[in-house]
Amino acid sequence: MNIVGISACTAGIAHTYIAKEKLIKTGQELGHTVRIETQGTIGIENELTKQEIDAADLVIIAADIKVSGKERFKGKRIVEIPTHIAIKAPKQLYKKIEMELSGNK
Repeated sequence: MNIVGISACTAGIAHTYIAKEKLIKTGQELGHTVRIETQGTIGIENELTKQEIDAADLVIIAADIKVSGKERFKGKRIVEIPTHIAIKAPKQLYKKIEMELSGNK
């Protein structure tokens, strides 16, 4: 799958970036292409392009706060989770998503 997403936490520091790294690393290990935008204390980094969003099969929002720009994902399948899920159980998250998308709930 081609996956894009956003990570953001209340402090905008550690969990934002750890969630990003876990989602990317685990997604790639499972054969997915993953690009994650961060919304942290220094603002938006690695901002997703319209082309990346258009090409995405799925959007993952790992956030503990309200993120900006969610309207960009209109019409896309979106999974919203707290950052601790992305950090502590990224493989289980991806496996659950894959099962749901394949119709094997």
